[in-house]
Amino acid sequence: MPYNVATIVFLIAIVFTMVAQAKVNSNFRRYSGIRNERGISGAEAARRVLDANGLRDVEIQQIAGNLTDHYDPRSRVLRLSQSVYGVDSIAAVSVACHEAGHAIQHAENYMPLRLRNGIVPVVNFASRFSWILIIIGIAMMAAGNYIGNTLFDIGVIFFVAVIVFHAVTLPVEFNASHRAMQQMESAGIIAEDEERGARKVLWAAAMTYVASLAVAIANLLRILAMRGRD
Repeated sequence: MPYNVATIVFLIAIVFTMVAQAKVNSNFRRYSGIRNERGISGAEAARRVLDANGLRDVEIQQIAGNLTDHYDPRSRVLRLSQSVYGVDSIAAVSVACHEAGHAIQHAENYMPLRLRNGIVPVVNFASRFSWILIIIGIAMMAAGNYIGNTLFDIGVIFFVAVIVFHAVTLPVEFNASHRAMQQMESAGIIAEDEERGARKVLWAAAMTYVASLAVAIANLLRILAMRGRD
């Protein structure tokens, strides 16, 4: 692929990411201002879901930040941000139940989650050194040193590992959102007329992971196009 075309693809992916993130923020703000009819906080919603699935031993903690919510499989702790933990909005319970969905995945040994967690150390290493190797490789190739080819190729392999991580993350996140909707409905956490808002919050969040994958792939195309210019 010509470098100019690869750059255009990369810029389109960046715009997609910005739009996706804006949608997340917009939907979260909108539905953070709408109190759920049951008056259930994010922490209470997560507790209901966890208990209903036999996960009473999973602790729920409040952490600082906005949308910093996550489930830690190592310590079996579900951490909810200040904008979710004690808030009784549609957005808060949606995010909390999504994270509880990850805890259920962990308890059920959901394969995509196991795969993602298993490759995290490799991906962390690869993401740290991929660009370094690629840049050094390009510089050495430009200087006529053929060792640069090898370094560049290793850097590309490392970068592909990062793409694999993003790809594996997609089913994990979409499945957690699907579980969240099922759990909220079965546990009576949200009313029927609130389901549309909950889906909007969860769908917008999922799109950010799609955008991350798109940017990573576009970046790889740009990297390969760089080599083609040398």
